Amino acid sequence: MSRTALLPVVLLLVCVIPFAAASPWTLVILVLPLLAAAYVLRAGVDVTDEGITVRQVLASRTVPWDELAGIRIGDRRRLWLVTTAGTEIAVPVLRVGDLPRLAELSGGRIPATQ
Repeated sequence: MSRTALLPVVLLLVCVIPFAAASPWTLVILVLPLLAAAYVLRAGVDVTDEGITVRQVLASRTVPWDELAGIRIGDRRRLWLVTTAGTEIAVPVLRVGDLPRLAELSGGRIPATQ
């Protein structure tokens, strides 16, 4: 994910500061920009020679190439990795438009769509 996505997070932080300063209990609102920043900085996909690693905020999972059965296109054009065991792993930052780039990075392991 591009680091420019942190700009709306900074804007969110500026917007919630007045609410957070209203009372000691509303300081909890400052957690929202922190969670959004953690998502922007952590979520992503790494494509290596060993396989595809899907990183989420609190966890990551690597699917080796020999365990990847395919890619499913879900609602809202989201992508899911389908393993040979039948499990599906949501890919948080890629959409259908990213498939040609993913095919290129896979070194031919994922066929390019026409």
